[in-house]
Amino acid sequence: MKNKEVLYYLILQSAEGIGDINAKKLISHCGSAQAVIEEKSNNLKKITGIGSYTIKDLNNPSLYRTAEKELEFINNNNIEALTFVNENYPKNLKHCIDSPILLFQKGNLNVKDQRIISIVGTRMITNYGKSFLEEFIAELQKYNPVIASGLAYGIDIYAHQQAIKNNLQTLAVLAHGLDLVYPKNHKKEALEMRANGGLLTEFWSKTNPDRENFVKRNRIVAGLSEATIVIESATKGGSLITAGIANSYNRDVFAVPGRTTDEYSKGCNHLIKTNQAALINSAEDLAYLLNWEIEENNSKKVIQKQFFVELDEHEEIIYNFLLKEGKQNLDLIALNCQYPIHKTANLLLNLELKGVTRPLPGKIYEAV
Repeated sequence: MKNKEVLYYLILQSAEGIGDINAKKLISHCGSAQAVIEEKSNNLKKITGIGSYTIKDLNNPSLYRTAEKELEFINNNNIEALTFVNENYPKNLKHCIDSPILLFQKGNLNVKDQRIISIVGTRMITNYGKSFLEEFIAELQKYNPVIASGLAYGIDIYAHQQAIKNNLQTLAVLAHGLDLVYPKNHKKEALEMRANGGLLTEFWSKTNPDRENFVKRNRIVAGLSEATIVIESATKGGSLITAGIANSYNRDVFAVPGRTTDEYSKGCNHLIKTNQAALINSAEDLAYLLNWEIEENNSKKVIQKQFFVELDEHEEIIYNFLLKEGKQNLDLIALNCQYPIHKTANLLLNLELKGVTRPLPGKIYEAV
């Protein structure tokens, strides 16, 4: 029963000392969140990396009561609870080691098999940032990505507004529970995006938007997207933290350059100068660098498979993996075939030239 499953995830999520990484380790070992809760403490302590401190709070009776109350809030407010094994859990985020074991979602959001990009930047948006965002998101419309951001003042809310204007799904990742909207001034946009997009958080109801929650929120913004775009930023700020997290997840990071004298371009220029972000000037730059194609044109691209193609041992490993697993993104191919990203990309290019694989939007590849 789904409610019962969510209840045990809530208990596990709220247990002090466990955290997302250890929770996944426990679930993987025991088979389910319920099995973790019902397992004897002595058996849990035998799991590598799990000790008495980690599970000290697991049998606290109050956890069950508070989890039941939160489940009641979820059910009464039409909130969808996504466990990290749920098929609707954001695929990119699932691959991050510290991703939440449970997310709460409200709205009409579909991120399955969708291109997702995160747009972040300063709260002190300038006319330059506004002008760029207006043109950038209008140009992105033909690629139909989901626009994710954090609902904050400045770049965040303007990105959401432009996504709504261009009929694109937009997703706000919150630093608090779904019982409130922060800032209050953005309630209108929060309601509008629920019609074509939604709100996402790892935080329970009655959780305040405390400072430390914004840093935790930023890892979700970075992790659920295939790319993070920094529009404007000073030399310090949350958007640079998000860019750093995205880099740590091996995600693409892009930044919009500006004049060296402009305060809110200095952070972007620094990211580009230090090779922490690639420079982009337009949506076409982004689409080219992410290997996106306009959806209606996908069917027109045909690759003629060559017969009796000779593959070297490395190409054969990747080709056989794609034959067996079907469509896969670059990171997963590299991980499973045990090659560095750059070598995997070169091997995939060779296979494409030989006509035995083809690239798809979003750094995804398949065998022909």
